[in-house]
Amino acid sequence: MKILVRNLERSVTEAELLELFKPYGTVESAVVVMDAETKKSKGFGFIEMPNPREAIKAIKGLNTLKVKGAGIRVKAAEEKPQA
Repeated sequence: MKILVRNLERSVTEAELLELFKPYGTVESAVVVMDAETKKSKGFGFIEMPNPREAIKAIKGLNTLKVKGAGIRVKAAEEKPQA
């Protein structure tokens, strides 16, 4: 299951994002989206968790949690329609 994490403090790294989700179960990937020009975080990222039950626990457990002073928003990512 793909999870969207918004409102990330700009200094949060992919490793820190991974550590946040690890207690909830298996994490396949953690990606912080970067701006192509500035190479700085855009303030959001994606987590991929293979087990939907663990992913839902992570969403419920981490939504609105304060990370580096910013309350993060965590929800299931919506699949992009195929063009």
